[in-house]
Amino acid sequence: MIPDMTIGQMMTEATSRWGEIWDPRATRMTILLLCPRKERKMMELHGDMIEHGQPVVAVFHRPRAEAHLLEEQGFDPRAASFQFVNLATADLGPWMQQLVNNEGWLRSSIALTSTPFSVGLPSQRPFEAVQTLCFRHPSLPPLEQYFLPYPAESLPGKCFVSLPRRAAAEMARQQAEVLGVGRLEKPKPPAPEPTPEPQPAPVDETPSAEPEVEAPAPMETP
Repeated sequence: MIPDMTIGQMMTEATSRWGEIWDPRATRMTILLLCPRKERKMMELHGDMIEHGQPVVAVFHRPRAEAHLLEEQGFDPRAASFQFVNLATADLGPWMQQLVNNEGWLRSSIALTSTPFSVGLPSQRPFEAVQTLCFRHPSLPPLEQYFLPYPAESLPGKCFVSLPRRAAAEMARQQAEVLGVGRLEKPKPPAPEPTPEPQPAPVDETPSAEPEVEAPAPMETP
């Protein structure tokens, strides 16, 4: 998670942040996911369970002053979390497969529209309405229009980044080698033990026995 960023800023810094993981030629798109608010944490971690080929960047938006514009469409904004996800087109299938097949998420199209000035937002930048893909949890009603103060790629907030696991692991390994850590060095052969010098034979200091002197034979008396 990277605070105080926008999807657009992350795209601008992608090459310097992710190096070879990032493919600037890959076609990308931004979709809107509507999930029950209680499942927001699961959506923050969704990328950890998915094999994808390119980095995925997501940001949540909470309607405040414009909430009544959703209520007018029969949608309770307090019941849902609204997540914008920017991903490579080739990763859309893997990213949504489990949600659609196992949990019954529904696909539709939604108009992202600039919030009317009459709402009185303190800060906003008008933009042309765009149609984008929308996936919603089956417990949530459909929504035709979603109102934003800025284009989706310019919404500031916490950016949740999901990197391809294999590519990220390889990048971490390469960075570790550049920093001089993590490389396996061949163990040095043990130093040969010094050959012991020959020791002189011990000298026997036991005193030698004195030779026995024979007593003179007795002289005969004449």
